Amino acid sequence: MYIDFHVHAFDDRIAQRAMSSLTETAAKTGIGPCTDGTVNGLMSVLRESRISRAVLLPVATKPTQQKTINNWAASLNNDFFCPFGSVHPDAPDVFEELERIKSLNLYGVKFHPDYQNFFVDDEKMFPIYKKCAQLDLPVLIHAGYDPLSPDIIHCMPDAAARAFDAVNDMTMILAHGGGMYHWDMVEKYLCGKEGRLFFDVSVISRAIEKEQLFRIIKKHGAPRILFGSDCPWDDPANEIMMINDLELSQEEKDLIFYKNAQKLLKI
Repeated sequence: MYIDFHVHAFDDRIAQRAMSSLTETAAKTGIGPCTDGTVNGLMSVLRESRISRAVLLPVATKPTQQKTINNWAASLNNDFFCPFGSVHPDAPDVFEELERIKSLNLYGVKFHPDYQNFFVDDEKMFPIYKKCAQLDLPVLIHAGYDPLSPDIIHCMPDAAARAFDAVNDMTMILAHGGGMYHWDMVEKYLCGKEGRLFFDVSVISRAIEKEQLFRIIKKHGAPRILFGSDCPWDDPANEIMMINDLELSQEEKDLIFYKNAQKLLKI
């Protein structure tokens, strides 16, 4: 069984426009999409890799987008998708919207510091993280490099560690192995840190050395690693192969591929 903890799609009405812009940004790193950005296109690719469930991660890039995006995410809450909601840190009703995300039975909250223009350890974020913790909403944060902001990294591993220490009763999931392209710092500041701190392994199959990924998993512990692909920016088959190629026990692989996700999502 595979539960992909990191996938993206858009409402059919905006998918073409959104993918055109994102594809232009991603092209800076030589990455191209493997779907057309629609929900049906995403499901087609996921089904090919025998994905059983998937965590859909929308991002509110403007304060005015929150409600519309969360309503759309809630409409996709079904036996296949486990959607997260999203809030924008600068929205005047951010705390009310977090309450609404909980009432919509969404599974957590996605933040993208580069697209939402904040640093992960900004003090303005701490009350927001705290509210997520109080509502038992896991927080998934893009971590490390992003081609949108190649020179300013809004979520570095040391900053993520400070944020987690400030609100260490939250469930924090750091995407892309804890910090895209900054895995030495992941090992130094994050690996083995106590608490509900998780890494997903999305879209790193072509970027991280096998030995370092193995070391990160063993140092942090397989019970806190989540399989993910970042589809449409990588095919989940690549991350499945990446994990299967590591000298991990079958129990460790099962934890990463689906058991940890089942526990976090309470499914």
